[in-house]
Amino acid sequence: MSASAATGVFVLSLSAIPVTYVFNHLVSQHEESYRTIGLCWVGSIIMSVVVFVPGNIVGKYGIHTCPAFFLSIPYACLPVWAGFRIYNQPSENYNYPSKVVQEVQAKDLLRRPFDLMLVICLLLATGFSLFRGLIALDCPAELCRFYAQFQEPYLKDPAAYPKIQMLVYLFYSVPYFVVALYGLMVPGCSWMLDITLIHAGGLAQAQFSHIGASLHARTAYVHRVPEEAKILFLVLNIAYGVLPQLLAYRCIYKPEFFIKIKANEKVE
Repeated sequence: MSASAATGVFVLSLSAIPVTYVFNHLVSQHEESYRTIGLCWVGSIIMSVVVFVPGNIVGKYGIHTCPAFFLSIPYACLPVWAGFRIYNQPSENYNYPSKVVQEVQAKDLLRRPFDLMLVICLLLATGFSLFRGLIALDCPAELCRFYAQFQEPYLKDPAAYPKIQMLVYLFYSVPYFVVALYGLMVPGCSWMLDITLIHAGGLAQAQFSHIGASLHARTAYVHRVPEEAKILFLVLNIAYGVLPQLLAYRCIYKPEFFIKIKANEKVE
């Protein structure tokens, strides 16, 4: 199994998990909305398509592209169709008293310690995404070269999957982090719930695949994470993958801050 095959195994295995869950949920709970888990799945499979399909073309295995590659077209179209279907499902209605919502939204960031922690983590994640994006773009800075050589040599794998993944983080995750920072500081951003679920699913897919392929025994030794760097590598990458899940948890189970209050419901 090559590094390319290892990446594919991790991509496709995690894609299958939410798919199975969604269909089991539909079979057993027809009366309940599957919108929440469905949006996570949409983010997951879109991330796999955006990385895996282009990686098959532009990487070192691109010269081996055969007509069977066009079977990827339905795989790429499915998330678009499913995304619209899932998004159009009725969203959950939160019946919180307007007074409670206003009390929560009146608190500034310093009075919301968990949100403050998330803001700090989002800033760190933004910097980490920019840093690894620069490495993917072959930044000649000494720090970038040191990190790529001694911490994550998989970023330089000629299979191109890790490079595309870092570029997706740079051009997809960084804008999301900026928008999420806004949503955590300005009350009433009701759109936070949907985009956070989609992003959480995408990051779970991406980090599962990236960590697994970076450590896989069949990845070329020169591109595998060095033994002495594994702890730092795992801490950074697991934390990076867990952050969107924490933010999604916060949006789903404590949504008062993100509920938009109608003008006629405001308490004087």
